[in-house]
Amino acid sequence: MHVPVAQAGATAVVLARLARGRRRRPPLVARRTDRRVSVVIPARDEEARLPACLAGLAGDPDVHEVIVVDDGSTDATARVARAHGARVVAGRELPAGWVGKPWALQQGLESASGEVVVSLDADTRPRPGLVGALAGALRDGADFVTAGARFRCDGPGERLLHPSMLASLVYRYGPADAEAPVPPARRLANGQVTAVERERLLEAGGYAAAAHHMTDDAALVRALARAGWAVAFVPAPDLVEVRMYESAAETWREWGRSLALPDVTPPAWQAADLAVVWLTMAMPVLRLATGRPTPLDLALLAVRAALLGGLAGSYARRGPWFWLSPLADPATAVRLTLSALRPARTWRGRRYPA
Repeated sequence: MHVPVAQAGATAVVLARLARGRRRRPPLVARRTDRRVSVVIPARDEEARLPACLAGLAGDPDVHEVIVVDDGSTDATARVARAHGARVVAGRELPAGWVGKPWALQQGLESASGEVVVSLDADTRPRPGLVGALAGALRDGADFVTAGARFRCDGPGERLLHPSMLASLVYRYGPADAEAPVPPARRLANGQVTAVERERLLEAGGYAAAAHHMTDDAALVRALARAGWAVAFVPAPDLVEVRMYESAAETWREWGRSLALPDVTPPAWQAADLAVVWLTMAMPVLRLATGRPTPLDLALLAVRAALLGGLAGSYARRGPWFWLSPLADPATAVRLTLSALRPARTWRGRRYPA
């Protein structure tokens, strides 16, 4: 297939995906709940990031208990958690076939006493009202809720690279919070913030469906969606913030390792996703840099610039580097390719079999 034809086809695919965002779920707003809520935080060597997360939960009257599952930390994670009022569950040895995070979440689920279990990553900064809003979303008809946080990127390199990586997800999957139905195999999730009714998830096997996956959040929601669960991705930028990485290098290394979702995406879909990103994101920038953009390249650059407006609310700090982030699209395409070709099976000092 000639490149112009392939690029035109990829453009049609991207526009169709973006069009699903015409109807999107409204952002969560703070609310109260009468349901008993347990918050579970899986933590491995998180002494530096836990205090901000636990401080936000301390001011929320809807939090019945906070459980920190200490997943074999070598630092003061457990001591810091107890000092901030959390109950610490010492993580048991990994069973065969399990990855660390879903195993920690499983132990937290089993240890919780609440009717609703909210799971948060240690790098999140929740605000009062988040827990009630998540519980309310379950009561409003969702069986499993995953919420999008507002990203905090402080350095210029992060503000250049992170939005480009996020844009690649939108180009491949469409807006995650769109109301339009999506096949289970193409569902996305944000494992940093989730909510579910405890007993129902236990009856469904807990986190077993995600046991051996590095991208455990996507694996879980896809399995639940296939089983008929109503899975809702809802934005919550005003209720939770996340500081994922400390530098552009860490963003490249850590987020980049799972960017292709290689362990939950079949090879054919990965190839198609790579083609879309290279043809519609990377190629227009590269051709513009050489002074030879085609009319379709210019149209794609305009679409990409328009997407920045939609992504702006997802970032606490923007500045000029955010608005220049399309310049990082070729680098994102390279990182996506590496993620697909060399799937990572190492995390926090543990190496998992393929």
